[in-house]
Amino acid sequence: MTDRGEPQVVANRWADVSDPVPGGRGIFRDFCSCFDQSRPHPRARVGFHAERQDPTAPGWRRLLELVEEAAADGREEFKPLIELSPAERRQVITLPPSIAELTAVKHLVLYGSNLVGLPPEIGAMASLEEFTPYTSYRLHWFPYEITRCRRLTRSAVSTRALFGNFKLRPPFPKLTSSPESLMGLDPERLDPGRWGPTALQGCSVCGGPIAQDGLQQVWISLRVATDVLPLLVNACSPECVAALPGGVRDYIPTAHRGGRVDQPPPYWD
Repeated sequence: MTDRGEPQVVANRWADVSDPVPGGRGIFRDFCSCFDQSRPHPRARVGFHAERQDPTAPGWRRLLELVEEAAADGREEFKPLIELSPAERRQVITLPPSIAELTAVKHLVLYGSNLVGLPPEIGAMASLEEFTPYTSYRLHWFPYEITRCRRLTRSAVSTRALFGNFKLRPPFPKLTSSPESLMGLDPERLDPGRWGPTALQGCSVCGGPIAQDGLQQVWISLRVATDVLPLLVNACSPECVAALPGGVRDYIPTAHRGGRVDQPPPYWD
């Protein structure tokens, strides 16, 4: 029993995944200036991060090994970043498609990551119940495929870092799917600074193939677990776009193409 006069000690639930070097943010992740995450600035220009994952980086190669190990032993909690050095953590800006093999993982922890995007294969993590990318300040959007994680009920996301978040209402990157923009498009080699992903694996809605001239990109804000996330939809047809659910209350109510689209006022107004 604890004495009434003795101060209570509250455990830090993120002790093993938080900043490994006190005051050393720049060592294991990069600074993001896409928009000001400290105050409302709804008319800022925003875009996708243009970086590509370096497949030769030691951190990436180690991550591939960790995913393989987790898939083999069937673990239920996956915290790969704590296995990487600060320099290696900085080298990881996405997750590999092989996360689709982590079908036993119930809790995915990416606290304090340097991620700028996630692959659509996250939707194959059928057992996922809790998702923690908290303080991943460069992660501004998520693939629509995450909605396929039907058991996902808990999340911890840094809301101010998200496109269209209710506190600041930063805009969404403008999407274009005109015939001219799709000419010569290679679905396997996309410019992430323009399209978001680096490759298309199939329609976000129906899972079918996307013809070279059939890509329809839209944004939609939906509640995923305990957070409202800006989701990027890569659809194969206008029909699949029309099949999307309505947006959540106090956000843009329908699918849209981003840019300076009208949004509800920020929470702080």
